[in-house]
Amino acid sequence: MYKHMCTAIIIILLSSITVFSENIDLPKKESLHIFLLAGQSNMAGRGKIAEQDKIPHPRLLSLNKSKTWVPAIAPIHFDKSAAGVCLAQTFGLTLLESNKDITIGLVPCACGGSPISTWSPGVSWKQTQSNPYDDAIERTRYAMQFGVLKGILWHQGESDCTAELSQDYEKNLQNVIRRFRKDLDAPDVPFIIGQMGKFKESPWTAEKNFVDQAHKTVAAKMKNVYFVSADGLTCKDDHIHFNAPSLREFGRRYAKAYLSASK
Repeated sequence: MYKHMCTAIIIILLSSITVFSENIDLPKKESLHIFLLAGQSNMAGRGKIAEQDKIPHPRLLSLNKSKTWVPAIAPIHFDKSAAGVCLAQTFGLTLLESNKDITIGLVPCACGGSPISTWSPGVSWKQTQSNPYDDAIERTRYAMQFGVLKGILWHQGESDCTAELSQDYEKNLQNVIRRFRKDLDAPDVPFIIGQMGKFKESPWTAEKNFVDQAHKTVAAKMKNVYFVSADGLTCKDDHIHFNAPSLREFGRRYAKAYLSASK
């Protein structure tokens, strides 16, 4: 009897979640602003979740793993079980403060540990058992049935900070940007690049400086590509990932860059 009661409770809880997700009223297509979230773990977010990160906003949505629009609360990503606070929530909230007539639709697609080579058609990434680029295109195209793609947020590069991989990073990043814009039929969509963490606990190598310079150079060379500084942001105890307060601040910086570009 106890087993049957537990099963019944689980079914009721799952049913309530499904109803809640499916009952979200989407605005008119032109009012739903879509943002693709791409890159590796610092975009997916590994920050510790607090109560403030679990508060839903009626105009801030996320496309979950099963491609259902749900409230954008942490964790937004689902690439790994370690997913936590990411920068996208404060990014979206900041945009909503500047425009009361829009709804933000986030499309989480970042894959922890993924080198830039995996952000190409047909390439898989074993750590997340996914095809980062193909999945991002498929999920974003689906989201664009309901809204308009307004930007691509990118944080990636740590996995390419080796003597061999860093040399081709600038060229590879330009190719990624061109490919995203072509495959999403969005030739001028803003592409925002976040700087890798500059943590005193983990001094940069020459290769990391090289990738950082590639980020800045691509932003300077390509139209509607922007670079966001990570100055002053701090890390978790692992000395690899931004902590939750820094990710919240990073999201506001991404939003500031986007709003400045949109003027």
